[in-house]
Amino acid sequence: MMMMKAIKQTTIRNLVTIFLLLIAAKNYSQELNLPVFTQYLADNNFVVSPTYAGIGDNLKIRANGLTQWVGIKGAPDNQSIYGDVRIADRTGVGLSLYNDRNGNTIQTGAKFSFAHHLIIDYYSRQYLSFGISYNINSFRIDINNFNTTYENPTIDPFVTDDRRTSNNNFDIGALYRFGGYWLSFNANNILPKNFDEFIRKKEPSLLLNYQVYSGYTFKGPKKSGLEYEPSVFFQWFGSDNRSSTDLNFKFRKYNRYGDYYWGGISYRFLNDQVLKPLNIGPMIGFQKNIFYFGYAYQITTNELAAYNSGTHVVTIGLNFLQGISNCPCTQDPVHD
Repeated sequence: MMMMKAIKQTTIRNLVTIFLLLIAAKNYSQELNLPVFTQYLADNNFVVSPTYAGIGDNLKIRANGLTQWVGIKGAPDNQSIYGDVRIADRTGVGLSLYNDRNGNTIQTGAKFSFAHHLIIDYYSRQYLSFGISYNINSFRIDINNFNTTYENPTIDPFVTDDRRTSNNNFDIGALYRFGGYWLSFNANNILPKNFDEFIRKKEPSLLLNYQVYSGYTFKGPKKSGLEYEPSVFFQWFGSDNRSSTDLNFKFRKYNRYGDYYWGGISYRFLNDQVLKPLNIGPMIGFQKNIFYFGYAYQITTNELAAYNSGTHVVTIGLNFLQGISNCPCTQDPVHD
């Protein structure tokens, strides 16, 4: 009896885990869109919007490794790399690449971005930026790990190779900056999905999602080298009207050479469940000369908390080609 009870409990737990993973797969992998966690808080706003391409005094490269829900087999795992550079006083370009795996579904993609920056008022430091990205995404199902079950003792003989489809799309965005304040609006995947391989009834055709990112950088006491940065990040998905919000707080401590270390915390929740966060966690990092490092840990607070030890995000970066722009609209917004 005790053995049967233990087997029953194990079976129920496995079913719950599978059910939750299916929900997560529907929420993220079907969107053919790179999920945003806290990568953008690693001093890399280009993750959020193409409008940030070229803002700064160098070629900025950030590589991210994300492991979600550590302890759950087949949980999402993501690698990405972002790079942007100023090519003229008021113009920047950028490129991002990613690989995302969720169980037996694999997505790879690239974004090619262009941004142009304008001065609204020189003396009050008001700037307006516009950006656009061309996106190409590939979605495939890896059949190498398919297993038979009691109900299906053999694999469908018609499944002979990996099933895949691709999607081409565009993002557009606008960014307003006023001193230490910023407000970014972005519309991702503005075109509907093209169906070739998958069943229409089970795949959402609307990939459009909106993102709003806003915050303010406060200077600390004079000569302290401190900066404080509260911010908010909002996402809304057109396919099912779900939305979420991140509430963030960061600080930076600079030395006389321009190097710094930073720390912060992020709180993410669904907008109809403000007091029930999806995850919450600390962040730390530093920049030394051209090298950048950041780490973020997210504690899962929903039903999956009993089955995993959280989500880990590691960011490694390099800043090359130091050179101050002749236009203040593209000078380094973090520290001047």
